Amino acid sequence: MLKLMNNSLNSEKTENNRLGTMPIGRLIVYMSVPTMFSMLIQALYNIVDSIFVSHYSELALTAVSLAFPLQTLMISFAVGMSVGICSVISRRLGAGKPEEAFRAGETGYIIQLCLTAVFIAVGLFLSRPFLGLYTNDAELLELSATYACICLGIGIGVFISVFCEKTIQATGDTFHPMVIQAAGAIVNIILDPILIFGYLGLPSMGVAGAAYATVAGQLFSMCLGLFFLRRNRYVSISLLHPRWSRKSASDIFSVGFPAVVMQGIGTIMTSLMNGILISFNVLATTVFGVYFKLQSFVFMPVFGMNSGLMPILGFNYGAQNRARMLKTLRLGLVFAFLFMTAGSLVFITVPDALLGLFNASPAMMAIGEVALRRIAVTFPLAAISILLGALFQAIGDGYLSMIVSIVRQVFILIPCAWLLGRLYGLDAVWFSFLVAEIVALTMSLLFYRKELKKLDFAGQY
Repeated sequence: MLKLMNNSLNSEKTENNRLGTMPIGRLIVYMSVPTMFSMLIQALYNIVDSIFVSHYSELALTAVSLAFPLQTLMISFAVGMSVGICSVISRRLGAGKPEEAFRAGETGYIIQLCLTAVFIAVGLFLSRPFLGLYTNDAELLELSATYACICLGIGIGVFISVFCEKTIQATGDTFHPMVIQAAGAIVNIILDPILIFGYLGLPSMGVAGAAYATVAGQLFSMCLGLFFLRRNRYVSISLLHPRWSRKSASDIFSVGFPAVVMQGIGTIMTSLMNGILISFNVLATTVFGVYFKLQSFVFMPVFGMNSGLMPILGFNYGAQNRARMLKTLRLGLVFAFLFMTAGSLVFITVPDALLGLFNASPAMMAIGEVALRRIAVTFPLAAISILLGALFQAIGDGYLSMIVSIVRQVFILIPCAWLLGRLYGLDAVWFSFLVAEIVALTMSLLFYRKELKKLDFAGQY
């Protein structure tokens, strides 16, 4: 009888979940705005981090840019697997299966702990040999290896904080994930100048200080995340004695692994692009690193909307409500396209002002203005691909997003960059982004047309 009462209460929680009842327009605002705000804070701290480092020395900025692919790889695994966890939990809740949602959360937690151990080993033993492939400059190698070793070696904060954010988000709560991410970013921003330049009686640590500020912010986010997760009314997850579920793990990996590849492929792309650019000028590599910091301020809010929409899409897919899914997608596409268009215009019209934030030398400015203007043209096209990717992940077909990402970054972008660079020089390399984005958009639209058939729900529509 007690078990029956608990099942009844769990079903009532699921049926009353705002993901399936709140009007779509209000729900998108409710789910996306907090996440977008936290992503903006995240983008701000990424930029501020590099600004402080650039004022320490241009070599320090180059070192952080060189280590960026390894840091991105770690974040890719943390976020990618958490996307899988979010997708599975939201679909289980939408289908009225809360116990399976809880088990998926505990399985995801175990996965994140295992990944933490892997990246500690990578940071301690593999970061220096990897970075040594790109430079023979002993000082540059030492600075970049120090930064990577600290960020990866104390990376548990990334894995657990992102796990908490995505698990809470899967239940329809985006306010607390916003607090988790924003609080960590604020801690990082406060500690950056103190540790980099040595204020308040502390020694000046330069690049190492920037790394320690980063991991301190991540650990603070982790503590907040664990606290809020314990108080969430829709999930009941044991973190001290988590239970493993083979079925949940399979479901998580079916979405999470493609998401990891999708994000992690950026590490491969960045590394290969650094290899192409450094053959022209070491400053071209610095510019590319700065571009990633700047573009995050445009892309992060759209990724925030992406994260906000995915629980809505996943929940209503589980509830077989096609109308709510398609309306959610349409409204999201309109906003993302308009926002990315505005960002594109800023990059095209005032690239000098953006580069000036990083204390750019005249030589760096000459390379950077051309790069920013040419890459920014692709932003509106990317908006559509990103939002369609959220749909693929939400319904369990994350491999489609993975295919688009691999083709875009590995099979189109890098070969085009190499060929254009060889034929026409450094300035032509940046046109490869436009070619790659056109191909990615075409593929995403073709996959979307195919996925519409999956949303037919036994001929309901």
